[in-house]
Formats: sequence, structure tokens, C-alpha cells
Amino acid sequence: MRVMAQMAMVMNLDKCIGCHTCSVTCKQTWTNRTGMEYVWFNNVETRPGQGYPRTYEDQERWKGGWKLNKRGRLTLKAGSRLRNLLTIFSSPKMPTIRDYYEPWTYDYETLTTAPLQEHTPVARPRSLISGEEMNISWSANWDDSLAGGPELAPSDPVLQQVSDKVKLEFEQTFMFYLPRICEHCLNPSCAASCPSGAIYKRSEDGIVLVDQDRCRGWRKCVTGCPYKKIYFNHRTGKAEKCTFCFPRVEVGLPTVCAETCVGRLRYIGLVLYDADAVLEAASVADEHELLDAQRRVLLDPNDPEVIRGAERAGIPHDWIEAAQRSPIWSLINRYQVALPLHPEYRTMPMVWYIPPLSPVVDVVADTGEDAEDRGNLFAAIDSLRIPVEYLAELFTAGDTAPVTDVLRRLAAMRSYMRDINLGRDPDESIPEAVGMDGETLYDMYRLLALAKYDERYVIPPAHAEQAHNLEELATECSLDYEGGPGMGGWGPFGESSGGVTPVAVENFHALKQRQTTNTLAEPEDKSRRVNLLNWDGKGTPEGLFPPRPDQGGTAPQGTEGTDSGSETDPTS
Repeated sequence: MRVMAQMAMVMNLDKCIGCHTCSVTCKQTWTNRTGMEYVWFNNVETRPGQGYPRTYEDQERWKGGWKLNKRGRLTLKAGSRLRNLLTIFSSPKMPTIRDYYEPWTYDYETLTTAPLQEHTPVARPRSLISGEEMNISWSANWDDSLAGGPELAPSDPVLQQVSDKVKLEFEQTFMFYLPRICEHCLNPSCAASCPSGAIYKRSEDGIVLVDQDRCRGWRKCVTGCPYKKIYFNHRTGKAEKCTFCFPRVEVGLPTVCAETCVGRLRYIGLVLYDADAVLEAASVADEHELLDAQRRVLLDPNDPEVIRGAERAGIPHDWIEAAQRSPIWSLINRYQVALPLHPEYRTMPMVWYIPPLSPVVDVVADTGEDAEDRGNLFAAIDSLRIPVEYLAELFTAGDTAPVTDVLRRLAAMRSYMRDINLGRDPDESIPEAVGMDGETLYDMYRLLALAKYDERYVIPPAHAEQAHNLEELATECSLDYEGGPGMGGWGPFGESSGGVTPVAVENFHALKQRQTTNTLAEPEDKSRRVNLLNWDGKGTPEGLFPPRPDQGGTAPQGTEGTDSGSETDPTS
């Protein structure tokens, strides 16, 4: 057993309202530069829908992820390593700009310079690539307005797997939101696809990054990633991807998408896993067994043997304690309500999802029945096959049993807690029906509904002895741009930006203090500061000079012999 640490995320899809705040803040932080106009490290998809880029889940077309060869060994779906090297100069199989969407802006100058006229001038959309006028026909979440409708739903690769059992009538359809970031997989196919070895997985926390100095723009990683979460910057000729906001994580701050999430649906924490068991788990022959195999790879942080293994591996003690308090371990293995996205890709993703119970509750409520009665909810889950089978294609390789179990636990929690909230004696048969006890069900409810900031985000900061190395790493792995070493020209955010701002751990410690304070401005030494704005120039304001000897301190130079009871005018 070789114990390693991994940063992971769980999203509760029942809480996502599709506001896209996470996408916008991530965009402003990471991808608002020239060459990245079409890129969204974080995006929110409406399901059913084609996703971003279009039909990215159709691996028969895009050849992403892993597959088992005839000998039962893992190989890239795009071909062996030798095949990738032989085709290194050929165009990789990857989405075009039309599959992502052609980014645009609006001709605002027309509005500001138009002369006085009878009709209001119109700002036409213009392409950010060509600068020409264009008709907008696709975007990162174009499915939002027509989710489940006959125009777009048939193109959903997941829906095609269950289309024979789905009645596509708009008034009877279902929809939910699916936020997506890079999965930071335990077995990343993007790293195996890169001929330059530029993509690597950090050993200290498992975050997958792109070394911009080593990247040669072969774009094989775009093909290899089944989630299509690696993007090509056509201005720098480099690949870029979600960084899990590693400069923030290193000082204990959550990612930008999690920090700004309106629905508070994201949980971030550290998990311990057995690195020696990853290959075996990813190579399970039956796709329906991949979920349990990945759960077994994650180790119980309270197990004494695991703790000893972590200490032998050099994992700091406070990181082990953080893994023990992690909400990720509880949601995945203790409560077993979180599921990975497309485990059949065999990349062992580390961004998991709690499937939405809302479609079930809504259907029960529409019948006029009590939507929180456990008998009604359990029966609806068993009979409402449309969302369960669709969710199974997303999270369990088509196996409906684990999804049904998760929905039954969520339904049991809702019914059990209603009795408590209404002052009635809880029915202990409800948690027993889903293989849990009342205390465990209540703990799950508290984590999903009442958890505070430090319970949703259990992120151990990097140690002081690692700070220098992490600062160097941040500089080496920062996103390359025109104006970087040896390139000359612009700064990191386009023509109007300035020079390079070094990434330092200390900067993010200051950011953490500012973001976690109780008020807008609450410095630690506020009580010891001197307010010179209210000083009239007479006497000595408290805190201006060190304490006098009779006050337990040393008098400042030139004050010896002064009357301890008199005021000293510093202006005299």
C-alpha cells in the first residue's frame, strides 16, 4: 500500500440553480486573455443537452479516455503510445471552434457614436476571432433554453443510450444543471497522451497541471481527455486547463468556483488513496464494477494502518487530520451518495456528484400527493425510470442500482428530517430501510444542508518548508502568455495589461486573511494601531511610543527623566 493525498470535489446537483456565477468568476480569473476567448475552465451544462463542446461524451467520435485491449490491459482509446508518436504531426481528433462556439462581442461603438435618429441603433455581434459580423447560433450553454426539446435532445450522446425508453415530449421532460471542471483524475489519460510529458500530476496533492515550458502544442491531450477539459491557446500555441486554483489551495482557500457558488453546492477536501491500487481498479473488466473499485482505492483516514502508511509517505500530520475531517470521504464512502462522472472512461475522476432528487420530488408533487412521504418517494424512485436511467448513464456506466440507492438515501433523509423538524418522534424504520441508522442520517443531513464554510472546505495549507518550492512551481507552471520570458510584448491579460506579477504564497495568505475576516477590514493588530487622524498634536497618543519603564516596558530615547505623570508634547 502506497498512500498518497489527493484534493477532490463533490457537487450536490440538487442545489445548482444554473446561475453560472462559478463560470463567470473562473473566466475572469483564468481565461480572460487573448487566445482563450472560447475557453471555460468551469462551465454549467443543462441536461439533457449536447454539452460543451458539443457531444463531447461521444467517445466513438472523439476517442478520449481509456479502454481495455484484448489482453485486458489499459490502452488509450485514441491508440497506443507508438501510434500517437507516429501520428504526432497529423491533425489530432479534436473539436473545432464550431463545436466549442465562436466567441463574440458587440459593436458598442455604434451605440456611442450613432447620430441622433428616429430608431434606436443596434449593436451587432462581432466575432472575437475574425472581427466580422456574425449570427450567434451556439454557445457554452445553448441547451439551457431548449433543454429536453426535440431540437437538441436527440443529439445528447447520453440520451441516445436510453432513447428507446424515453418519451420526448417537451411538457413531460426533465432537466437539471451539471457544473463541470477538470476531473483531476487519478489515472489521467491526458497525461498519457502528451508526447512532450508536459502534463503531470502533482505528488503532494494530486492536482493535474500543464508545464507551459515543456508543452509543444501537439494537442494530443485534447484528444485524450474524454471530458474535453484541456484547451488549446491559439495565440501562445500551448495547452491550458483548470488548475484547481492551486495558488489558493496552497494557503487553505477553496477554488474560485467554490468560493463564489451561490447555491453552496461544492465541497472540497483531501482524501488518501492507495496509489498501487489505481491501475488494478481502472482495469476492472465489468464497467458496472468501476464505481466500487474506485471507492476501494480511497482509504479510510481513521484506519491506524492507513495513518502509519501516510506518515511513512511523508504526509504531514495536519494533512492526515484534514483527511479525517474531509467531507469528501464522508460523502463518497461513509454515506455513499456521491458518484463519479462517467467512470467507464477509466480515468478515475476525482470530481464527484450527488445526483438530483428534484425530478422525483417534482413528479410526486404534480400528482397532488405528499412529496416528502417516504412511501410516495420510494415508490416514485422505483417507477420513475426516465431520470434514473439517464443519471445512470452519466454516473454509473448505465447501472441503475447505485443511482437508485443514492436517491433512496436522499429521500429517506428528507422524510426522516421532516418528522424531526415538525416535532414528531422520528421513524427509525426509515434509515433502516436504506441501510443506515438515525444518527448517520442526521449527520448526512447536517453536512448537506447546514454545513458551514470550514466544514464544506477542509483544505490543509502547504507547510512553511514547502513554501519556496511551491512559489517556484507556481512560476514555472503559470499560464504562458505573450510577454513571458523571451517573448516580449503584452502582459498576461492582453494588450492593455502590465508586466509579470510573481505568484507568491505570501500574497495568498493575505488574501485568505481578507476573505475570512468578520468585517470588510479587520487587521490582526487593529487594537495596537494609532489613529493619527484624530490626534490634535498634544500629548502622546496611546500606542505611538513603546510603554514606559513603570508600565513594564522600555522608554524611548530622550524620555528618561521626564515626569511619569505629565504629558510630553512630541512637537516641542
